[in-house]
This record gives sequence, C-alpha cells and structure tokens, in this order.
Amino acid sequence: MHLKIASCPHVDQEAVEVCGRMPMIDRVTFKRSIDYGLLADAFEDAVATRRHLLALGFSSATLAKKCRPGGGWTRLFLGVYLVTGGTPSRRQLVRGALLRAGPLTYLTGCEAARMYGVRRVPADQRIHVLVPHGRRVTSQGSLLVERSNRPWDGTLINGFPVVTLARALIDAARKESGLDVVRAVIADAVQRRLCSPGALAEELKNLRLGGTSLPRRVLDEVSDGVRSAAEAWSRSLVQRSSLPLPQWNVLIRSASGAQLAIVDGWWDEVGLAWQIDSVEFHLGPDDYARTMAQHSALLANGVMTIHTVPSRLKTDPAGVVAELRGAYRAAEQRGRPRVSATLWRPV
Repeated sequence: MHLKIASCPHVDQEAVEVCGRMPMIDRVTFKRSIDYGLLADAFEDAVATRRHLLALGFSSATLAKKCRPGGGWTRLFLGVYLVTGGTPSRRQLVRGALLRAGPLTYLTGCEAARMYGVRRVPADQRIHVLVPHGRRVTSQGSLLVERSNRPWDGTLINGFPVVTLARALIDAARKESGLDVVRAVIADAVQRRLCSPGALAEELKNLRLGGTSLPRRVLDEVSDGVRSAAEAWSRSLVQRSSLPLPQWNVLIRSASGAQLAIVDGWWDEVGLAWQIDSVEFHLGPDDYARTMAQHSALLANGVMTIHTVPSRLKTDPAGVVAELRGAYRAAEQRGRPRVSATLWRPV
C-alpha cells in the first residue's frame, strides 16, 4: 500500500523529503518514462506542487519540459501540476487551487455552497478561497483569492477544507449583482433547512463587510417569512399597493386542529390565502402536487385562496393587485372561516 504525499492545504506541508525513502518514490525519481505513471499515486488527486516535485529530485527544466505540448503534464496554476496530464476534473482543479493558495486556505462562495448541497447556486465557476490577510498570493484563471482578517470556522467535506455554509452563502452573494440570483441561493439553503436565517444574520453583523447590500435585503425578506424569489416579488408588489400587508408562509389548521396547508401569503383579519403556484420557484413536482392537494383542503374548510403564477408578478402587476383587492373585499363580505393560523418557520 502506497502512502500519498500530504496535500491537504489546511495543514503545513513540510518534510516532503521523507517520501524519498519510500520504495515507490525511489522508483519514480529514476525518471524513466515508465516511472512517471507511478507519480500520480504519490499525490492526492494526482495534483502536485513545484516544491514537492523539486523535493523529489526533479529539476526546473524537467518540470518545464513535462508541461509542454506532448510532455504529459498539465499546469493547473502557477507552480501546480496535474501529473496525469489531460483535462482536469473539477475535483482536481479545486485541489490545485487550494495548493496554489497555500496552507490555512479554505473554500468559500459558490464552490463551498455546492459542497453543502445547495442547488440554486450562481453560475460563477471560479474557485473562491479565503486566505490569511498577509498571504502573498493573487487570483489567476479560475482561482479567486480573497484575503481576510475576519476569523472563520470550517470543516472538511470530501477531503477539502470548507468554511461554514453561512459564510459561503454570504461570500457568494457578495460577488453577485443579480438580486433574484441572491434570493434563489439563500432561499434554497433556508427552505431546505441547510442554513438558518440566524446564522446568516450573524455573518452580516460585520458592518464593514463590503458588497452586502443585496444579501442584507434578502435576509430582511427571509426574516419576514419569504422562502422563494417569487414570494419576494409578491412581497414587493403588496408593499407598493394599498393592500394590508399579509403574513408570509403561514400554517393553516381546521377548527379540529388538522393541518390543512402552508400558504405563501395570509391575510388573517379576513381569512384570505394567497398561493404562488410554481414548480420552478419551489422545490419540485412532488411538492407542487402536494400544494394542489392542500388547495382542495382549504376550499373544503371555507378558505378563499387566490392563485398567481410568478410570471404575472412581473408582466401584469396591476392585474395581480386588482385580483387581490377583489378577493380581499369578497373575503371581508363572507366572514372569516373557522381556521387557525400560525407562522411556519422550520428554521
């Protein structure tokens, strides 16, 4: 069994020369062509740094030659090589980025959010890393380096050092200019209970942190109960109208206490529900089917429900407001149904 050279960037990587005593490395350092194939087994994900390779006895000239067309290696970043050559996998690129940035480096932003399982992540494919403030390393290619003197916590995911999800989400949002994109990534993480609004608020306590206007706005929406981009559009629309403000994401129960539905908007004084009907802006087909069953349960218990598709919030806002006003007046005239309502806040 061969021992791989330590290449996890959150620990200091010294004393590489000890590997020269391993039989496999002894064979590699003879530099016969057949031995180059063994080199990949010596490094995590077949990614090596210049310092490690020089410590094994390779010369600078050899490294340069191996990275030329047909040489068999691929240079990922300055001083970082894929010793199997060819096109690197995403994992190999991430490994190379961490090695280039040096010890005590952690993944953050979109890359870290994806590792936590967040799905509606911005399309930014750069590998965003945090390094200590005094580190002399710069961004290059797909590597985005951010120096920070603000402390961070983290964990290991799939062998990579990653900051907390709250920090990753805020860092991703700070690099994004689209409000709906920021809404989508934060709503996805909160709605699926991967991250809490409280953890996000804690990250935003640092008032000197730049680029936080959009995540702060989205966090205000989330704190008000909004759990999707479409609900955020709805909230903004009602705020611009003369309608009373509803509560957002409310659990409705029958007079007997049976759970009927979780509605997107709720005017408790008249018992009017508002549902934003969309597969895209909620979770998936199963959730959509469950929503339709809930609508029937509401109707059976006398709850008037108005339905809106998200596209109309943008293309026909005046029409949506007119429908809401009409439904509100009708609900007033009918009298409030015998149901109870409580805020639904799973996180």
